[in-house]
Amino acid sequence: MLQVSGARLLTDDNTPVRLRGVGLGGWLNMENFITGFSANESSMRTAVRDVLGDERTELFFDRLLTSFFTEQDADLLAGLGMNCVRIPVNYHHWEADDRPFEIDERGFRHLDRVIGLLGARGIYSVIDLHALPGSQNQHWHSDNPTHVAAFWQHRHFQDRAVRLWEVIADHYRDNPWVAGYNPVNEPGDVSGKVIGPFYDRLVKAVRAADPDHILFLDGNTYATDFSIFREMYENTVFVLHDYALAGFAHGGPYPGYTRGEWCDRAELERTFAKRSRFQRETGTPLWVGEFGPVYTGNPAADAQRYQILRDQLDIYDGQDVGWSLWTYKDVGLQGLVHASGPYLRRFGDFIAKKRRLGADRWGSTMEESADVLAPLHTLIETEFPGWKPYPWGARYQSDDLIRHILIAQALLPEYAELFRGLGDDELVTLADSFRLEQCVRREPLLELLADNLAG
Repeated sequence: MLQVSGARLLTDDNTPVRLRGVGLGGWLNMENFITGFSANESSMRTAVRDVLGDERTELFFDRLLTSFFTEQDADLLAGLGMNCVRIPVNYHHWEADDRPFEIDERGFRHLDRVIGLLGARGIYSVIDLHALPGSQNQHWHSDNPTHVAAFWQHRHFQDRAVRLWEVIADHYRDNPWVAGYNPVNEPGDVSGKVIGPFYDRLVKAVRAADPDHILFLDGNTYATDFSIFREMYENTVFVLHDYALAGFAHGGPYPGYTRGEWCDRAELERTFAKRSRFQRETGTPLWVGEFGPVYTGNPAADAQRYQILRDQLDIYDGQDVGWSLWTYKDVGLQGLVHASGPYLRRFGDFIAKKRRLGADRWGSTMEESADVLAPLHTLIETEFPGWKPYPWGARYQSDDLIRHILIAQALLPEYAELFRGLGDDELVTLADSFRLEQCVRREPLLELLADNLAG
């Protein structure tokens, strides 16, 4: 079982371990750009259930979870030389909102299976609660249908999260291939006053259930602000996220300007130094829980995105930094591999429509439908020049409200209707489009990672 010792992670026999691997996004916490729907997971599941009914909805999603990660996927990651997978999960697998505090043990079924597959190949798992009751941040990836992180406003939600983590920690307390627990992904506490006391309470509760596993704690404002920590916790990694501005879908050339900000290798180093200052000052391990560029399909632009990744990995290698690349598998935007076959044939036009409208924040260039939305942005800039909403300001907030909530939710019935009339065998075939054998491999990315991990 891994333990923190100063700025390093050690095994029981004091062998240093640098955790390097990928995030298993879009699996036990589904995201729109990863599996091709729109809006947030719970809203999508409700829309699909309205078309398929309860039993056939369960058939499809259970098969999707089974096909998304199998022995072949674990073999691929082990073959690349990875030793860690960060596994995002959604609280809904264990608890329903209309039955709070009632834990459904079936939530462990797929998670146990994949942790076992990885452990058998010498790969550690970090369990990441990506969606908490009430939503801990303002965006879709916390299964948030709004732009309000209600988790920080209601003790009820916090109580439920603590209880869930007590159950998870007790379940895995003796599993040596679980590296540890990442209990709150990318928190967005607007006030910055609730998160510190909550972490104090959560740490005590988890330690009581499991005194041995490492805690991986994200800073506030999406794992970038560590001023909220009031004390140093033992056996803890303070997790930072390190996305490069030029690597986003709306990113400019590299080197070059993105929305008026310069980005080159020197800037990547400066940004990382700033984001990791707390860890250096406290002498704690350096681990990047998420990073990685978005790919465009344009060979010239993607060559620049690969260079961003090479530069980031080189920076991490030079400073003995662990990392978890986002993300392993999707429908073509960012993954090491991506689904193809029947799923893409059926949902390809819908995914293209989302792209045209910029409905997914992670895939939006911020310029879609500019002729319609530009006047609104100009109006907001003119009439409300002092408006700077948390976390990223007026321009991003406007897009979130219009594109990524309003338009995204309006698209949901269209996605669900594509399931209508399908037989059970057809649903299984759609889900099996995510099996590795049917996926397309992003070979330049796989080669880049294999070379780095072999070095």
